[in-house]
Amino acid sequence: MTATSIADKYTWGTGRRKSSVARVRIRRGEGKIKINDREMTEYFTTERTKMMVYSPLKETKMMKKYDVFVNVRGGGVVSQAGAIIMGLSRALSRVEPETEEILRKGGFLTRDSRQAERKKPGKKGARKSFQFSKR
Repeated sequence: MTATSIADKYTWGTGRRKSSVARVRIRRGEGKIKINDREMTEYFTTERTKMMVYSPLKETKMMKKYDVFVNVRGGGVVSQAGAIIMGLSRALSRVEPETEEILRKGGFLTRDSRQAERKKPGKKGARKSFQFSKR
């Protein structure tokens, strides 16, 4: 296979959330989702994260239209799911431009810019203090 035939088959999208980065490829298919070479139900065990990943496909009514292949690293489980949502939404809007408005209204194309607050000196964490003792 040449590089041009691979480019013709797949559409790419990159998603980020906190320290997670997801590289998402989609192609016409029957709706399979593979994350890091594992089935999605095997990779994400909670119902919440599974529903999060399916949400862009559900909103655009493309559940059984595309196969999704994801490489994701960094961060926690929910953060990775958020990164996958963004990457999948970007790929969908690139391959089917009429879906961009739906995805934008749903907030799937907007980067969540929230980050963890840094630890402050003299404190246990960003805001939590050490236990105070009067005596």
